[in-house]
Amino acid sequence: MRAILAIDQGTTNSKAVLVSEKGDIVGRGSARVGISYPKPGWVEQDPRRLYASVCEAIDACLKATPDVAIAAVAISNQRESVTAWDAETGEALGPLVSWQCRRTAQDCERLIAEGHLDRVQALTGLPLDPMFPGSKFRWLLERVPAGRSVRLGTVDSWLVHCLTGGRRHVCDASNAARSQLFDLKEQRWSEELGEIFGVDITLLPEVLDSSADFGRTHGLPGVPDGAPIMAAIGDSHAALFGHGAFEPGDGKVTFGTGSSIMTTLARFIPPRNGVTTTVAWRLGGKPTFAFEGNILVCAASLPWMAGILGLSDVAALVELAASAEPGGPGFVPAFVGLGAPHWNSDARALFSQINFNTTRAQMARSVTDSIAFQVHDVIAAMRAQSGGELGALYVDGGPSQSRFLMQCVSNLIEHPVIQREAPEASALGAAYLAGLSLGLWSDLQEIAELPRSSQIIDPEAVDRAALLGTWNDALARSTSRHTTATDE
Repeated sequence: MRAILAIDQGTTNSKAVLVSEKGDIVGRGSARVGISYPKPGWVEQDPRRLYASVCEAIDACLKATPDVAIAAVAISNQRESVTAWDAETGEALGPLVSWQCRRTAQDCERLIAEGHLDRVQALTGLPLDPMFPGSKFRWLLERVPAGRSVRLGTVDSWLVHCLTGGRRHVCDASNAARSQLFDLKEQRWSEELGEIFGVDITLLPEVLDSSADFGRTHGLPGVPDGAPIMAAIGDSHAALFGHGAFEPGDGKVTFGTGSSIMTTLARFIPPRNGVTTTVAWRLGGKPTFAFEGNILVCAASLPWMAGILGLSDVAALVELAASAEPGGPGFVPAFVGLGAPHWNSDARALFSQINFNTTRAQMARSVTDSIAFQVHDVIAAMRAQSGGELGALYVDGGPSQSRFLMQCVSNLIEHPVIQREAPEASALGAAYLAGLSLGLWSDLQEIAELPRSSQIIDPEAVDRAALLGTWNDALARSTSRHTTATDE
């Protein structure tokens, strides 16, 4: 049997998935990555460990699914995490600075004070926030030993470097679009942005389509040398593609450590209301654009709260939360500030409106509900900006498998959500793109018609005004300013 080996490199785990020529998942493997917090607000990973985890995931996948011929390799990856390495030796020259990291918050504040915000947003679709890589690339460069031949890149470019034995320095347009050094309209690295951030753009990889020839494997354990790498794409974009959300207004919510909400656009629309505009994917040199809202902390708050309450695991937390009625205390998971649509680096995590009658179940419910509230705020901002209707809305990632959690989301946004049986939407999206390169599927319509198991969760009536009142009060306390989230 021939299959596409799809690598899904995430913040917490690296996964390897085998996708058959019919689009079915026939094998899985995973490995932990590891993450460190050297200072408050600093989040980083070891790029060598990251690649090792990819190799371990592939090994586990291939051992569980023997007698499979690798037709191609595809990559989906965590985004906005960046690193630097020696172009000649391949030696990592710094940590992988995570998308969650806030170490360059003061640099971003300085750039805003210097008046660069509007221009950066106009060129990149992204705000000046330490989540995005522009200021992180400069931080890395300032710490590279003198005399080294440097390459800079996002995770996809680091993985391609490793997978090809250092032979290629390339990335795809979706990852480039999240770098803050890429001109969305011109679809190229911007010298102007390089000057703003203090980054030599000649050190960046060549930008390819999301479905393209990224090179051949060399020295990848378990995979014969010469296997073609035929797709690379950011994980959130890959999930959107994997769901077949090809029509304008269609979207998806990926629930993970953080959360990414994307809706497909018919054309480029400049960003406002706290959401970003990005390249969803690029095919045949033509980009498809999308709105995106990035939530910094989503499911990461669940194991934290389970530990606080002395529960065995996240499943126990969700079960306890489901036993409480909505409308208890508020909780804002601003452990590393707030992302879309608020973009407040100074916000702090807190509970509000706790009293002597507050129960453990209500505390658990306030944490699980914070997931739905954050999704609501982003969806509301997108609706206000696009002026169009929200189409099919898919959900993926671990928490998406919980009917309770997804019902809360559907209730707050007053829109159905579509649960998918297989949670590997990002890996599937990358595999579909590789399949386009190989000619397994002729076009997007054929991919959209592939069989997928799904369940629609329709919204139920709740007192949204009261619930949002509690949430907005907690937000105001968290950010120390009396503003409320955008609502319809």
